[in-house]
Amino acid sequence: MRVLLVEDDEPVAESLIRGLARYGYDVEWVSTAAEALAAAPAEMVLVDLGLPDMDGLDVCRELRARGDVPIIVISARADEVDKVVGLEIGADDYVSKPFGVREVIARMRAVLRRVRPAEETDAPQTGRVTIDRRARRVFVDGGEISLTPKEHDLLAFLAEAPGAAFTREQIMEAVWDENWFGPTRTLDVHVGALRRKLGDAAAIETVRGVGFRLVLP
Repeated sequence: MRVLLVEDDEPVAESLIRGLARYGYDVEWVSTAAEALAAAPAEMVLVDLGLPDMDGLDVCRELRARGDVPIIVISARADEVDKVVGLEIGADDYVSKPFGVREVIARMRAVLRRVRPAEETDAPQTGRVTIDRRARRVFVDGGEISLTPKEHDLLAFLAEAPGAAFTREQIMEAVWDENWFGPTRTLDVHVGALRRKLGDAAAIETVRGVGFRLVLP
């Protein structure tokens, strides 16, 4: 997914770029409103309110007038009025600084689930595998396979960025709990079960020293 990041604070931007890249997102970073409004269309926009050349709320308003791209405001302004105004003019969510990358990722996923329900309802096909996230059903070559809740969550997470390598820690945080500090043996058990159930329709490859990635034929 291509994400447009509009942020004039370089350390914040660099931290977000690194974090989003680890989760498979392709980030274009701009630091001014003018650059944001001139940028190529993106699938998600993260915009700070404190920009040097224009208020971020005006950027949100202009982007919303152009189309329905999901917009998340990221700002140090914690005032409730700013939050309300941001949401009223078309932002889909509002994250106050300071924040963690995991929180931003979670907000992005929640927004996508809200604004693009049709895509989930239509059960998008990934090669021979079809994942219906809303119904929590998975089909291989048209036939449904039985997965446990965690097996489904694991497959859905890896399928968000086929080919991208995710660390064991990233997977545990996303699928189990962000505060998980225990052994990751349970991950290996679930990966093994998924491999058996998917057969040759998809491969969950081990990336030595890193974690796993989903590879589609």
